[in-house]
Amino acid sequence: MLSSEGMQLQTALFFETPEQIFARVHREIRPQTAVPEVRIGFRRYANANSRIRLKDSVLEVVIADVLQGAPAPIMEALAWILISKLYRRATPAAFEHRYRLYLNRRDVRRELHLLRQIRGRKYISGPQGQTYNLEEVFEELNQRFFHGLMGRPLLSWSRGASRSLLGHFDPSHNAIVLSLILDRPEVPRLAVEYVMYHEMLHLRFPVEHSGARRCVHTAEFKKAEREFPGLKEAKEALKHL
Repeated sequence: MLSSEGMQLQTALFFETPEQIFARVHREIRPQTAVPEVRIGFRRYANANSRIRLKDSVLEVVIADVLQGAPAPIMEALAWILISKLYRRATPAAFEHRYRLYLNRRDVRRELHLLRQIRGRKYISGPQGQTYNLEEVFEELNQRFFHGLMGRPLLSWSRGASRSLLGHFDPSHNAIVLSLILDRPEVPRLAVEYVMYHEMLHLRFPVEHSGARRCVHTAEFKKAEREFPGLKEAKEALKHL
């Protein structure tokens, strides 16, 4: 049960401006430091990213406009996250949880999905590479594992030859992108097929959301991945990239 003092604090929070919230949180995090002037701007991002910096005794905060109408407790949680990051401190778990819970709400996820579609820019090179054609790889796997029933998304090679991100599925643009590092004669086709199969499983088993939890690789996803023939050999080949 919330005490009368706690209710007063919550009521006061709802009447604070974002600038006042950030100033108050700064005071709580750095009680021995003078509170800088706070300047907050909202920008048309394609996601919920925000940034902060301290320059010439001014705390400059840029927040994605999708959060402009967020409730005061969410703005407070964001203030704790950004200011803690600024001073290289751990964010209290309660504020991290509150913020993730908000972003995981169905209506917020839907709005972010639309923003990524409208504002996000996606580089699509096409399926044909120097060595492999992603369309051929996709259709072969589609017949072998999905009875040919999976709709083909946009297929592309990445701009750069990333070793850390070998592939990804972008649901906002319905695109599978594989790293250009795989498009080489010395890379076994089995390795390319495995990375493509992994990304196709993201189409088959979408991300599950529950509260603040976001599960990308569900139990069904992992089970299907283990059924890929030559899984061990494919992973071994990828280690040598």
